[in-house]
Amino acid sequence: MPLTLRAQVGSLLGLLPASLQNAHAPLMPESALAEVVSQSLPPSDHRHFSPELRPSSKDLFFADYQPLSVIEPWMRLLVSMFPTHTRLISIGLTFEGREIQALRVGVHPTNDEQPSGPRQTILMSGGIHAREWISTSTVNYVAWQLITSYGKSKQVTKLLEAFDFVFIPTLNPDGYVYSWSTDRLWRKNRQPTPLRFCRGIDLDRAFGFQWDGDASPAGSNPCSESYAGDSAWQATEALALATWAHNETDQNNMRIAVFLDLHSYSQQVLYPYSYSCQAAPPTLENLEELAMGLAKAMRLAPHGHEYRTTSACEGNVAIAAKGRGVGAEAAEKKVRLPRIDQTGGGSALDWFYHTLRVKYAYQIKLRDRGSYGFLLPRENIVPQGKEMYSAIEYLGKYLMGQVGLTEEAEGEENQVENDKAPQFAGEHQDLNIKTSPARPADLFEADGESLLAPGEIQWELKRRRKR
Repeated sequence: MPLTLRAQVGSLLGLLPASLQNAHAPLMPESALAEVVSQSLPPSDHRHFSPELRPSSKDLFFADYQPLSVIEPWMRLLVSMFPTHTRLISIGLTFEGREIQALRVGVHPTNDEQPSGPRQTILMSGGIHAREWISTSTVNYVAWQLITSYGKSKQVTKLLEAFDFVFIPTLNPDGYVYSWSTDRLWRKNRQPTPLRFCRGIDLDRAFGFQWDGDASPAGSNPCSESYAGDSAWQATEALALATWAHNETDQNNMRIAVFLDLHSYSQQVLYPYSYSCQAAPPTLENLEELAMGLAKAMRLAPHGHEYRTTSACEGNVAIAAKGRGVGAEAAEKKVRLPRIDQTGGGSALDWFYHTLRVKYAYQIKLRDRGSYGFLLPRENIVPQGKEMYSAIEYLGKYLMGQVGLTEEAEGEENQVENDKAPQFAGEHQDLNIKTSPARPADLFEADGESLLAPGEIQWELKRRRKR
């Protein structure tokens, strides 16, 4: 008779030091695991997507997670229905030869008499890790909402006239297909490695900036979920995305203003850097400001959840408090626990921010906080999509200077920004968004709720008085 799951786990725990053998707790009963996996899959009578439109089918596509064979026809249908502001583009090819498809959404000016500058673009990607299905569904949901709201919503119309959006539902199509056909919890791509029986490279550790795949056992072990390859850029899909981004910015008059990399799970808004907590990004204050606004927008969405904001290097580190207190006293009582995954150097987040000079780069970890993890039930697809769409609405207002903590954009501050440019590779570029002088009222929105915690408000006011 085969060992039960409990017995198997017990035998594995026996390999740990005695002090760690009881340091665990089941997230769900053993009998419920199969049911949870089943809940994240479409029903057995799930049919392929049909282009037939019905009045009652508004959220039909988002009632379940969708396989790639359904997502790609759906994207083509959107382009055929909304050709004035939607295009289907290719980012490149995967190792197995699949196309990495994306939707480009935006309204380009037609006045040729006035030369236009680089087209400001917001890039949103999902599915870099195959098992994170909610990230793919959320990218699709936000794309659908923006595309169908153009011409109906003044705010969305204005946003799409000012910015382009590029939506990549899954950057890892090979792994995504494999997670549907074979292994629901598959993470990497499907590229061969030096070990014939261990396939796949972690795309989020394969980018060239601060690649450190040979610095840890997990990063250099082909059987590890966090295997970073033998060298930077070995992963086909990571190289394809970087090549596309370089070509668009260098040759096609695009300037990526915002990069949003959607993941699951843990409900966090993370900003650079991921590779080290010792290195502080030169635009840290701006990154923190927008991150807090995005987190608040998601929390205030219908049925919204709370999101924590921090740097990516700390985002995968659990914090345990040894006692109570406030401020510095509480900080001294916190103990950092080990990372819950191996994300570090070579991340897409750091590469877009540091090398490509994207001013606002974030990794957003979606629902939940571990109860279901990667097996998030399908009932969360629409609520999660609404949360992210609320964040995009806030982002648009922020970039157009309608909300957020304002900052001085002239004089000595511009000189300080220019002085920091050598810390990056490439030429420094700003969004050149004009803002009004800072005032304490900017710390609050119209509903009276604070964008910052009480202690953070005092810190911000003190910082402004020193200017």
